Amino acid sequence: MDRFIETNKLLKNSSFFYTIAIGMDSKYSYVSDNYNKNFDFIKDSLLGKLFSITLHPDDISICAEVAMKCFQSPGGLFPATLRKHNGLGGFVITQWEMQAMFDEQNQPVGIFCIGYNITEYVKSRSDLVDAKAEIVTKDGKLTEIGLLQSHVIRKPLANIMGLANILSTMEMDTNLKNINQMMINSANELDKVIVDISNMI
Repeated sequence: MDRFIETNKLLKNSSFFYTIAIGMDSKYSYVSDNYNKNFDFIKDSLLGKLFSITLHPDDISICAEVAMKCFQSPGGLFPATLRKHNGLGGFVITQWEMQAMFDEQNQPVGIFCIGYNITEYVKSRSDLVDAKAEIVTKDGKLTEIGLLQSHVIRKPLANIMGLANILSTMEMDTNLKNINQMMINSANELDKVIVDISNMI
């Protein structure tokens, strides 16, 4: 028990970590100030209240599973990711490590937990996954555009350039020759743009 008391002293004023202890009656037997202040909307200390008051209902079973592991393997630390009420109708996501506590007679007295808020981390990771998926989608579209430019668009453009070159060998007045030459120049410019864009993809 002494090591839990020492850990609580060490982290008592932590801005990042929460320390709590849950007794065998499923009630908070210790809550750090940092943890308790996150539940100011309850308007009272969590001490002596059922631990489930702060949890998403679906996560209570996670706590039961992890507690069982703690008592089956004394001294072991076991992780749990839990959603906690934020007082605004939503939840924050917290990461915990839990360990069983025993008294001097080696009788179980509860579970000691140390945790922190990972909501921003989870959101950032989700945003990153979304961004990667968007990049993959856009990369696929760019590849498709590259194929269209290099094959579908360049084929009729090559036909136009070929016809314009044939026209330039025929008899025509100066005005038509000028128009044909402008058409050849424009086709060559367009072809260069398409090649440049394809090379960028």
